[in-house]
Amino acid sequence: MTTRVLIADDQAMVRGGLRFILEDQADITVVAEAADGAEAVALARRLRPDVCLVDIRMPGLDGIEVTRALAGPGVRDPLRVVIVTTFDLDEYVYGALRAGAVGFILKDAGPVLLVEAVRAARTGDSLISPSVTVRLLKHLAPTRSSAPSAVPLSEREIEVVRAIARGRTNREIAAELFISISTVKSHLAGVQLKLGVRNRVEVAAWAWENGLAHA
Repeated sequence: MTTRVLIADDQAMVRGGLRFILEDQADITVVAEAADGAEAVALARRLRPDVCLVDIRMPGLDGIEVTRALAGPGVRDPLRVVIVTTFDLDEYVYGALRAGAVGFILKDAGPVLLVEAVRAARTGDSLISPSVTVRLLKHLAPTRSSAPSAVPLSEREIEVVRAIARGRTNREIAAELFISISTVKSHLAGVQLKLGVRNRVEVAAWAWENGLAHA
């Protein structure tokens, strides 16, 4: 299955580098490039790529606005957006994840992580390294009125939530808990339904807010 990717970045050299890395993979193809936010939204809505790699700082609409337009609350059929950023732009990442991004990577993360992040997003997973998860999700968690005890999560679901909060992928969770990947996905779907969240990033945020990440 070929993963179709849109790259949005205002620097031509960055777009070219990302394209070179991604199209070196047999299962990934870049279907479009956008040099600004408005172009990114227009192309994404027209082409419906499997994954959108979006820079934070772009002319016109920034990465947060692009993410909100493509994957935010109220979007009927949201696209999968992965934010590309640097540590110096943490404050922007919080807003982008709240706007509906399924994950993020750093511009200096390297080609292997970039490819893994695209493949993870394509399958509904999310690649966030544990160190970045710790740094960012502590500040990401939205304010909720419910306490952990008010949500009827099973013991296994809580184990899955803790693993997600630590940045584990579905494959890693399956190995740690000695269950199948399909079972992990089933638990994750149940957790999202019970918590009223849309993706694993919001699940991780809920875990950090409610003290489950360190439990």
